Amino acid sequence: MIQFLEPGNLVRHPSKPDWGLGKVQSVIADRITVNFEHAGKVVIIGSRVLLERVYER
Repeated sequence: MIQFLEPGNLVRHPSKPDWGLGKVQSVIADRITVNFEHAGKVVIIGSRVLLERVYER
């Protein structure tokens, strides 16, 4: 599934709630770099993980 994310979007990892809120840093092909509150910078493979978009903090 293709995700329509862009830098600045807020997201959560569906199976890692302890990582906290994340902010998308970059999207290149299916690689999404996210800076999470409690896990730091993580590269997510978008074809394997469907990040949950957060619209309000």
